[in-house]
Amino acid sequence: MINMQLHFRKCEPSDLERLIDIAKTTFVAAFEKDNEPEDFKAYVNMAFEKENILGQLINQDSSFYFVFMDEHLVGYFKLNVDQAQTDIKTEETIELERIYVLQDFQGQRIGKLMLQKAIALAAEKNKKYIWLGVWEHNIDAIRFYQKYGFEKFAIHPYFVGKDEQTDWLLRFDLINFQSDQNN
Repeated sequence: MINMQLHFRKCEPSDLERLIDIAKTTFVAAFEKDNEPEDFKAYVNMAFEKENILGQLINQDSSFYFVFMDEHLVGYFKLNVDQAQTDIKTEETIELERIYVLQDFQGQRIGKLMLQKAIALAAEKNKKYIWLGVWEHNIDAIRFYQKYGFEKFAIHPYFVGKDEQTDWLLRFDLINFQSDQNN
């Protein structure tokens, strides 16, 4: 990683097709091999259906961000507040629902910079903590989040088709982050 400059841009409805493309591509690359094909296909068809993503994109409580390295789209993330959050629906929290880097750009610390940006956006909104769900078998992701200070506080079910899986809920306390930023 030499002189990498990332640019973040909030997605607009005009980004719908590009957002669906990167969302499907990154999700399939990350999880297809670990799931039963029929359940996985059903989930992908539902989760990344055009009207579904458009509804999320225009929801005032959800924000998608594209991540560019130079002119190349390399990843994206999604933040939810208030009622758009999947589990904890309080004003003091923000959910990092999705954070993905295209396979060709992994291993370049882009995920770290994306996570830092998501945390900074949450801090700007004066949230007490940022939280996320991560599949219990996604050990690399769990280690990644724990390395940056996220701690497990609960679990919840997550369905891929008919397959019930377990997500760990991890949180990062923004009060400590904000005081660190002020020192």
